[in-house]
Amino acid sequence: MRSGLSDLAPGDIDQLAVLIRARLKLMQYHPELLEGCLAGTGLSLGP
Repeated sequence: MRSGLSDLAPGDIDQLAVLIRARLKLMQYHPELLEGCLAGTGLSLGP
């Protein structure tokens, strides 16, 4: 997940949408990203 959107210069909005969908799809396979975001806020997934 290192190659972020920061270095992107899309030609049009459709190209940007395709890239964002692909990156979001990859995030589905990395639950540690969600855990890291929650840890940064002090929240947890537990009851």
